[in-house]
Amino acid sequence: MRDYDEITAFLGEWGPAQKLIFLLLTVSVIPNGFAGLSIIFVGDTPEHRCSIPGNLNLSQAWMNRTIPLVPGTQVQYSQCSRYRLDVIRNLSDVFPDPDLLNVSGIEEEPCLDGWDYSHDQYTSTIVSEWDLVCNDDWKEPFAASLYFVGVLIGSGSSGMISDRFGRKIVLFGTMGVQVLFNLLITLSPSWEIFCLINFFKGIGEISNYMTAFVLGSELLQKSIRVTYSTLGIGFFYAVGYMLLPFVAYFMRGWRMLILILSLISLLYIPLWWFIPESPRWLLSKGRVKEAESIIRFMAKKNGITPPAVLFTDDELEHIQNKQVKSVPVIQLIKTSRIRAVTMINLVVWMILAIGYYGLSLNVPNLHGNDYLNCFLFGAIEIPAKYRSLRLLKMLIFPGNGLLTILPDALLFLFFLGLLVLSTVLVLIGKLGNTCAFSIAFVYTSELYPTPMRNTGIGVSSMASRAGSIISPYVVMLDAYKENLPFIVMGVLMVFSAIVVLFLPETFNIPLPDTISQMQKVKWFKIRRCSYSYVSKTKTIGENNVVIFKEEML
Repeated sequence: MRDYDEITAFLGEWGPAQKLIFLLLTVSVIPNGFAGLSIIFVGDTPEHRCSIPGNLNLSQAWMNRTIPLVPGTQVQYSQCSRYRLDVIRNLSDVFPDPDLLNVSGIEEEPCLDGWDYSHDQYTSTIVSEWDLVCNDDWKEPFAASLYFVGVLIGSGSSGMISDRFGRKIVLFGTMGVQVLFNLLITLSPSWEIFCLINFFKGIGEISNYMTAFVLGSELLQKSIRVTYSTLGIGFFYAVGYMLLPFVAYFMRGWRMLILILSLISLLYIPLWWFIPESPRWLLSKGRVKEAESIIRFMAKKNGITPPAVLFTDDELEHIQNKQVKSVPVIQLIKTSRIRAVTMINLVVWMILAIGYYGLSLNVPNLHGNDYLNCFLFGAIEIPAKYRSLRLLKMLIFPGNGLLTILPDALLFLFFLGLLVLSTVLVLIGKLGNTCAFSIAFVYTSELYPTPMRNTGIGVSSMASRAGSIISPYVVMLDAYKENLPFIVMGVLMVFSAIVVLFLPETFNIPLPDTISQMQKVKWFKIRRCSYSYVSKTKTIGENNVVIFKEEML
């Protein structure tokens, strides 16, 4: 019985129709490259100090002494406190020159009149507009985390919605959601409203990305799918990433920046008339005539005459019955073998997300120009995706996971305090992290048996979303020590590289269809083998193998 790929093989692998679909779907993910990371500039914290009212009639010399120095420095002024102004005013009446006394002993008070912000880089950010500094500095990473909470919910719901209503309508519907909430967020009157809208932004933007991923995988032939899902989508995601600092350089106010970025998404409306629905999905819903119409149109585009009859009744029944249904999540921890794989995957995926978004969101804290650094972080995604594609075509094994993650351990060299070198090391870490993230999708799918494959990838993806929610607070650790975020991410990356080594090899091994066909996690194999050998020495060899297999399940 022929399956869908065999039936549509007459279309060819890489004709004009496939090329157009490949291009349009990959281009559609450009907004995803700048959507989630726009908080880098929207939520950046400008230089600031306590505001001093102008009605105090203080001389310029005394105005310069109203802000205390940070302990242990001679040039850095406090950003969250000032000397008591009533004391300063009384002293200024007695001592015209503040150099005549030691002002460091004056009692300090918080910034009761707000803050003055530097406008050297930004005209406004959400931090400067709503004073998200000092005791309220937790509000900026909280806003970013809420976006990723939306991403978590969107990634979990988009699959179910597109399975019910179709890939195409969800793809363009979520594009509309992106534009709508981006426009609404520019009208936010308060931080609370900004956070609420940012949450819904996250739901829409990840749904668009995941639906484009699925639609392309279902429309394109086998030989093109890996290239599409890694280099294709990855390249145009990087284009969007690199577009962000370019627009931000010219739009220094956060509202105008988001407005321009949202208007870019309107350019994708005409794609509705060029991107078809998934014939696979239409067949699964019994809409055979629509599926055949799309396939025949693709054949005409490729200059191919299709068969008079595309699908027989038996083939339609076979295709519909072949649809793999996900199993309950509890099945991922039901046996020791699959539980070990699941636990390791959850840890690795979460750490990968913390590293990816932690490095990306920490751009303003790096040495050098923020806009150039952000552009380089986007550009490094392209060789990372190409490298992951080459590895996937040559060899997949946990050691490659080590090789792609291990460069992040170079972050430990931040102890050297070499600023230019540190930026280079972060880029190397970003390269390795992005490459590992791309490989993780394919490698995870090869670890799980067929009935649990979709569920396993879905749960692993949710773990990565949990990591992205945590990542803004990892970046916030620089308030305690400048290099602490990189040290934390470096330690986590080294740990993930070690635990990946316990996962089994999948290269040139058939995909498992049942739990019993899954390969064993290495530490379990060593421990169980030893136990079986000692307790079953009097059992004949053949029976011993059967008993061992039962114990491993």
